[in-house]
Amino acid sequence: MNIRTTTLSLAITATLPGGVLAQQPQSDENIERLTVQGRAAQFYFVGESTMATKTPTDYMDIPQSIQVLSRELIEDQAARQTTDLYRSISGITQFSYSGITARGFRQDQVRYDGVQGDPYGGFSIPQLFNIEQVEVLKGPSGMLYGGGQPGGLLNYVTKKPRFESAHELALFGGNYDLKGAYGDSTGSLNEEQSLAYRLGGFYQHTQPYRNNTDETNLLLSAGLSWMASDATQLSLQYDFIDQDLGGHRLRGVPVDDDGNFLTDISYNPNEKTDFQRVEADVWQAILQHEFSPNFTNRTVLRYLDNERGQNYHENRGLQSDGRSMIREFRDQVRENQELSLTTDFVYQTNWGGLEHTLLVGGDYFEVDSHFEYKVGRGAAANIPDIDIFDPQYGSDPSTYILQQRPDSDTSYNRTGLYVQDQINLTQKWIAVLGARYDHFEDKDLNSEYAFSDSDISPRLGLIYKPSENTSIFASRSEGFEPQSLSAQLSEDSDVDSGDALEPEQSRQYELGIKHRWLDGRLLSTATVYQISKQNVAVGNPDDSGEGDGQPGILQIGEVTSEGFELDLVGDLAQNWTATLSYAYNQAKITGGAPGAITNSVGDEFVNAPDHTLGLWSRYDFPELDSAFSLGMDYVSERISFDGQKVQPYTVWDASWRSHIGDFDLQVNIKNLFDKEYASSGFSKRNGHFPGEPRTFLVQLSRSF
Repeated sequence: MNIRTTTLSLAITATLPGGVLAQQPQSDENIERLTVQGRAAQFYFVGESTMATKTPTDYMDIPQSIQVLSRELIEDQAARQTTDLYRSISGITQFSYSGITARGFRQDQVRYDGVQGDPYGGFSIPQLFNIEQVEVLKGPSGMLYGGGQPGGLLNYVTKKPRFESAHELALFGGNYDLKGAYGDSTGSLNEEQSLAYRLGGFYQHTQPYRNNTDETNLLLSAGLSWMASDATQLSLQYDFIDQDLGGHRLRGVPVDDDGNFLTDISYNPNEKTDFQRVEADVWQAILQHEFSPNFTNRTVLRYLDNERGQNYHENRGLQSDGRSMIREFRDQVRENQELSLTTDFVYQTNWGGLEHTLLVGGDYFEVDSHFEYKVGRGAAANIPDIDIFDPQYGSDPSTYILQQRPDSDTSYNRTGLYVQDQINLTQKWIAVLGARYDHFEDKDLNSEYAFSDSDISPRLGLIYKPSENTSIFASRSEGFEPQSLSAQLSEDSDVDSGDALEPEQSRQYELGIKHRWLDGRLLSTATVYQISKQNVAVGNPDDSGEGDGQPGILQIGEVTSEGFELDLVGDLAQNWTATLSYAYNQAKITGGAPGAITNSVGDEFVNAPDHTLGLWSRYDFPELDSAFSLGMDYVSERISFDGQKVQPYTVWDASWRSHIGDFDLQVNIKNLFDKEYASSGFSKRNGHFPGEPRTFLVQLSRSF
C-alpha cells in the first residue's frame, strides 16, 4: 500500500490494439506511462474490463451494467472471501454459502479468468487471496458464457506473474482466535525479461462464534509467464486449495415467523467431530498470440480435480416441547473433475467505412461428478435430539444406524460457438451485435439416461455518447439454463417418451446512462431493467402419483424481474474517495401457479430484498501517512423458503491503514456495533443464517 501517492501511473500497453496481451505482464520496453489525476482511479475504479465483451473495452463503451472491484478495495475491506464484497455490488445479496441473489434470481455459477472451473463449488465459499479483482456482469450472459441464471455472473481474475520485482509478507490476527500469514513474490527470472514467476501462500485459522466450529484455509499458488517472442506469451498456473471446516456443514439458527432467533446465534446442531473438507488441485494455461497488430488470440485451458467430504448433523424440526431438535446425520463425499477450454480471436478492421472489432470464439466444458452418501434421522437411527437452549454435545456417529443411498455418477458437456461485432457507427454511436450457439448433453451414468439440446443466445446493444463524459446505452440480452437431471427424471415425466424438458429461457431489456462528473473524478451509472424467465419447471397440479399418466413436472412457469440500480465511484474531495451501490428490485411470478416455482413463496422470491444499499468511504491523511475507511451495508426485509420474515439490517464496518517506516499497519472492525441479524433466510426447520458478530483484524505487512 502506498498511501502517500496522490497521482496514479497507469501502465498502458502501446502495442496490440486487440488488447490480448495488454492484461498480462510486459517488460518496461513495451510500456508507455501516463499520469492520471484522481484517487478513485488509484484505489477503486477500474476503467477497462474484458468481461462484458471479451475485448478490452472502455467502461463507457459497454452496453450493459458491469462492476469491477479492485484489489485495493478488497484490501481496504479486509475481504478474505467473496461474501465480504456483496455490499459493493448493486443488486447482489447472499443466498446461502457461495450462492447469491442477483436481480431477484438465485445464482451460484462463477468464472475464473473468464472460464468455468470453480474449485470450491456448492457448499464452500471462494477465498480471495489469489484474486486480483472481481468482475460482475449484470443480467443474462448467455451470448458470451453459455448457460446460467439471468441475474448476473461473477468472474474472478487471478493474480499473474509480473516482470517487475514485487514481494509482500504479512502477519495478521484478531478475535475468535484468528491468526494467519501470507506471502507473495513475483519478478523476472532472467536478464532478457522473457521469464517471470509468481509464488504465493496463504494460511488462516480461526474458531468462529458458532459452537464446535473451527476454520483452516491453506492456499498455495505458483505461476510462470514466458514471453516466447514479442508476439507470443504463455502463462502457466497451479493452485492447491485445502479448506478444513470443523463443525460444518453449517445450517441456520431457528427463528419464529417474525424472524427473531429462538436461541443464541452460537447454536449449532453439529458435533465437534463433524467437518467439511475441500481439497483441490487446479492447473491453468493461458496462451496469447498476436498474428498481426490487429489480429490476436487468447486461449485458456483449465483443469481441476477436487474432493469435498462432509459429516454433519442437520436440523429436522422441533419436538412438541419447543426445544428438542430432531437431527439428521449425513456422511457425504463429492468428487469432481472439470475441464474447460476457451479460445477467442479478436480482429480489428475498417470495413464499409466503419471501424469494427470482431470477436470469434468457442468454448468446451466437461464435468464428471461422483456423489455418495449415508443418512440417518432421529431416534430410529440412534441419533439423539439436541436442546437448542442448552445444547449438550458428545454423541458418537459410529453408533448411528445409517442407510447407504445409491451412488450418483453424472457427466455434463457444454460446447459453445459465438461471434460478436463492436461497430463504431460514428463518433457518437456504437453498436454491439452478437450471437452464440450452444449444445449441451447431460448423462446419468448409472441409469444410462442422457438428454441433449441446443440453444441460440443473441445480444444487441447500442451506445450514444452525446459528450465525452456521457454514455447512454440500451441493450437486449438473452440466456438459458438446462433443466436438471432430477427434473428430467421426475415421475411420469415426458422424458419417458423421449421428450426432454426444454431449457429455461431468459431475456433482459436494459437502459442506462453513465456520466463522469467533476472533471472525470466521479463516475455514476444508473440503469433500469426488465428480465423475464420462461419455461420454468413447476409441479403439475393434476399429478396424482406414479402411474397416473400425468407428468410430474410442467413447463408453465414464468418469472418477471424489474429494477433500478445506481452506482457511484469517485473522489468527493482531494483526499476523500467513496463508492455507493443502491438497488431496487421486484421479482414476480407472471405465469404458473404461485408458490410452485423453486425459490419462491407465492409471488415473492426467497432472499430477494426490495432494497439494498452499500457504501464504502475512504479518507486519506497525508500528514499521517494513513487512511481511514467506513462502510455500511443495508438490506431490506426478505422471506425464507417457508415464508418466515428475514428482518432488515444495517451493518457498519471500519478500517484504518497506516504506513510506518517500512511496514503497513491495518486494523479492520466488521459489524462495528455488534448488530445481531440474519444474513439470509433458509427453512423453518433450519432457521436463518446468522450474520457474523463484531470481529476485528490487525495486520502487519511489508512490501519490498
